[in-house]
Amino acid sequence: MERPNILFILVDDLGWRDIGCYGTAFYETPHIDRLAVEGIRFTDAYAACPVCSPTRASLLTGKYPATVGVTDWIDWAGAIHPARGRLVDVPYLKHLPRSEFTLAHALAEAGYATWHVGKWHLGGEGSLPTDHGFQVNIGGCHWGSPGNEGYFSPWGIPALKDADVPPGTYLDDYLTDQAIALIENHRGRPFFLNLWYYLVHIPCQAKKETIRKYRAKARRLGLDRINPFEEGEFFPCEHKRHLRIQRRRFQSDPVYAAMVEHLDENVGRLLAALERTGQAEDTLVIFTSDNGGLATAEGSPTCNAPLAEGKGWMYEGGTREPLLIRWPGVVRPGAVCEVPVTSPDFYPTLLDLAGLPLRPEQHTDGVSFAPLLRGEAQPLEREAIFWHYPHYGNQGGTPGCSLRAGDYKLIEFFEDGRLELYNLREDISEAHNLAEEMPALARSLHERLIAWRERVEAKIPQRNEAWKD
Repeated sequence: MERPNILFILVDDLGWRDIGCYGTAFYETPHIDRLAVEGIRFTDAYAACPVCSPTRASLLTGKYPATVGVTDWIDWAGAIHPARGRLVDVPYLKHLPRSEFTLAHALAEAGYATWHVGKWHLGGEGSLPTDHGFQVNIGGCHWGSPGNEGYFSPWGIPALKDADVPPGTYLDDYLTDQAIALIENHRGRPFFLNLWYYLVHIPCQAKKETIRKYRAKARRLGLDRINPFEEGEFFPCEHKRHLRIQRRRFQSDPVYAAMVEHLDENVGRLLAALERTGQAEDTLVIFTSDNGGLATAEGSPTCNAPLAEGKGWMYEGGTREPLLIRWPGVVRPGAVCEVPVTSPDFYPTLLDLAGLPLRPEQHTDGVSFAPLLRGEAQPLEREAIFWHYPHYGNQGGTPGCSLRAGDYKLIEFFEDGRLELYNLREDISEAHNLAEEMPALARSLHERLIAWRERVEAKIPQRNEAWKD
């Protein structure tokens, strides 16, 4: 079989329930849902971190963030970290190390055309996409969001300051235009198009006519009469107590809904371009997100229920993601997979699907789930999936570490050493802590978590001596 083209669509801050095939009753995503109809939908896919940069690093390296050393989002201003509460955030890398032989490097070495379009957020000069195996870079730089200028041009993103577009051009429409141009003008060798959207990251901005559509929908459904917010929408870095909340109880924000629709429209344009150029049958399409939906801070534009919390938290709402994969002739249409997979797995999986040799010395934490895509029902050979987020999230989460083994998930919170144990099969909302009811299992999983941390030399936050309870 010939090597497939690879279109990897990564969305920023899209929650597990933010698209139709995962249960939203408010947002409309017919083009994205089509990927589930024509491909496979994963129910238990995970980002490697509840915030963006570490997950992005794990996708390209096949390693957990703790292994790479990029464990928090990269703040280009340099004034936000380290955060302090009862603990002091650990230091971490502010760029993807040049020593990593990325997925793009591996595919380029095998003859792929490698293109990056959109958000990067893995470092600036010296650590740009072209420094990490991409032959083309459109828009990738140190910038982590659309910035104060927002989604309508002129944009504040340094890498796009010279873009020749009419004022008011929507950012991700432009990025899709650039991706489509690459697809339409390419001939010959297979391509790897790494399309990392800025949508649906704040600031929440969308086209007026689409916002009007969802305002009317919210009124029609009675959702405009529900106040989804409690007092205080932002969390300072100085955390004084453990908070566990769900700011928004319903998906009802018309501006966020419009942003999701703009995302869906652009995915539809990409799929149409593949069909128009005769490449749809030869292209592996992957659609996923970098972390959970923003549900507890900064306006709380979405809701991840029944998952707990969201971006920046160690609970399922922070890390469980939509994952849709289509490859005609290989992936069975309409398939659903409940086997847990995580961000580092993409590196070996894509090499496997392309018929290329694996690089176990590089993707040390990833496991190929290619057999699942081929319909071979079998468990993946791994002891557990691990997370390590030794930081205070500005969405309210506190430093912690966790693992999932089978149906069970254990979380250790570093501030007080508290353990929480959940059976995700029976309790997807993580509402019933089993740590005291099942002490032997909690102890066993905790020992496994500690052994993993020691093996990867994960940094642990230290006590803040200046802290006053």
